[in-house]
Amino acid sequence: MRHLLLALQFLTILPLPSPKQCAAEDLGRSTAWFPLAGFLIGGLLWLADLALAPIFPRQLTDALLVTLLALITGGLHLDGLADVCDGLAARGDKQRFLEVMKDSRVGAIGVTGLMLGLLIKYAALLAVPMDLKRPVLLAVPALARFAQLVVLAGSRSARPDGLGSAFLVGLGPSQLVLATATILPLAWFSLQFTGLVAWLVVTLWALLTRWYFTRRLGGISGDIVGCTSELAELLALLAVVATTAILTRI
Repeated sequence: MRHLLLALQFLTILPLPSPKQCAAEDLGRSTAWFPLAGFLIGGLLWLADLALAPIFPRQLTDALLVTLLALITGGLHLDGLADVCDGLAARGDKQRFLEVMKDSRVGAIGVTGLMLGLLIKYAALLAVPMDLKRPVLLAVPALARFAQLVVLAGSRSARPDGLGSAFLVGLGPSQLVLATATILPLAWFSLQFTGLVAWLVVTLWALLTRWYFTRRLGGISGDIVGCTSELAELLALLAVVATTAILTRI
């Protein structure tokens, strides 16, 4: 329970009590509970949709849900998306890439990436069939938080003093095994076969991200983890929409 509380404290801005004891490796161990923490975030979205849907049209409700998700996380992962976009657009070596990501200012490419990410996420949520919308709200945040763990597992830190390096201490195979044993039943419970397809998509995305940035930067950073999570949410939504469309035509 202590590690789940730590996961929720890091992944959300919810006012939760702090654990009485916290060792250096506890942050890494808390990653095993990232999928369950994401599922609980999805539960808040589910409740919000339950309250908003009878009042507002779907277009407005879905826009409010995307906004609420950003607010619950404190915009942490959106900041990572913008920083990575700026880093990718910067010319130079590894050091230049890391400097651009660390800069608190957001450039034009970062703003563009942020706007496109939110726009596509909103459009993809709007395209989800109504009967799947609430299961999707539960599953997608969990899938994206699992993607964070996949990026972290077995990685090196691109910078020794970054936030990502703090999670690598205490993160081992057991955290990945426990998280996988959690996310697969959650994905199946929420969306059955479609949920497993979405899980496969975000897992491959996270593995590809880890491979690319390990080659490019020698490791990963907190911004890369946040960017991976944001795009994993988007890809999970697209996977649900595409899989549903294909299954309908069969």
